[in-house]
Amino acid sequence: MRTANPALNSSTFDTFDGYALERSHTMTLNGTATKTGMLLILLAASAGYSWMELRGAGGFQAVMPKFLGGLAVSLIAGIALWFKRDWAPVLAPVYAVAEGLVLGVISAAYDQKFHGIVFQAICLTFGTLFSLLTAYRTGLIKPTENFKLGVFAATGAIAILYLVNMIMHMCGIGGVAFLHGSSPLAIGINAVIVIIAALNLVLDFDFIEQGVAHGAPKYMEWYAGYGLLVTLVWLYVEILRLLSKINSRD
Repeated sequence: MRTANPALNSSTFDTFDGYALERSHTMTLNGTATKTGMLLILLAASAGYSWMELRGAGGFQAVMPKFLGGLAVSLIAGIALWFKRDWAPVLAPVYAVAEGLVLGVISAAYDQKFHGIVFQAICLTFGTLFSLLTAYRTGLIKPTENFKLGVFAATGAIAILYLVNMIMHMCGIGGVAFLHGSSPLAIGINAVIVIIAALNLVLDFDFIEQGVAHGAPKYMEWYAGYGLLVTLVWLYVEILRLLSKINSRD
């Protein structure tokens, strides 16, 4: 099994073969869907809170501590989950709330510049999620080994590109030029990144299904929900960036 999502790596479920023979409470698809929905609700509530704070009298200065705090807590929770998957029932909700604080500020900032763009991004994100889930369940998209390898390689290349861009910004060089602006090249590259992020959902669906087949313990539903949330957040942010570039050309 291969997935580009760092939260759901190739060894996540390997230790749980035969687990269902020893315990009756094992991971299920319905349970994972429920946990993912709960995490999305927590993220949305937290994002709504920071959104309202930013749009209020305080502005960016008032929400900056919450933004930085959410960023730090989500990073720490993600790292902890990497090593302690059995902490997922506690850490996954913590990550969702912390990440929501960050997304709320980002979303409000984009919406102030392009009114209505956040609603469009949310609709496109969930539309993509349900479309790919339907395609996966009906067999229209099959995550073959070549498909997984291609998405894994493309995601790795994007991660390296973003890392180089961040280092260039820190050094005062200005970043990778074709990642910024609203030129046709920048929009095209952003569109490709959106597609790669969306295809990661297919790998996540397959990996979760494999976890159920391996008889993973119940807490892995929270961990799998967290992993799927990571992909959805990435997809949403990339769609938001793409829509902002398109709107900048109007």
